Amino acid sequence: MKKAVTTLLQFFLFLIVFGAFSLFPPFHIQHVLSSTPAGTRIFVADGLLLAFAVYLLIVLIEVLMKRLRLSAPWTTLAFVLAAILGLLMKFGLLTRSAF
Repeated sequence: MKKAVTTLLQFFLFLIVFGAFSLFPPFHIQHVLSSTPAGTRIFVADGLLLAFAVYLLIVLIEVLMKRLRLSAPWTTLAFVLAAILGLLMKFGLLTRSAF
């Protein structure tokens, strides 16, 4: 039960970091996905990269606590699900209109 609650809280942490830093990018890391006369589609990667940095920090804490084998798979599951849901919710995608 404790692992499920921890995984759920980590999932929400990753999702919130991904969403917040996609809306307010501190580093402005952008990749142009497509460009048409009507506008340009851009992916702002700040939120995803900072969520990955939080993931690495949590895994480092698990290594230091010597709980890597028990906790890392659940942390990885929470990060992957948050990344998939965030991308499905179109976090980080930006359209700049030519008009």
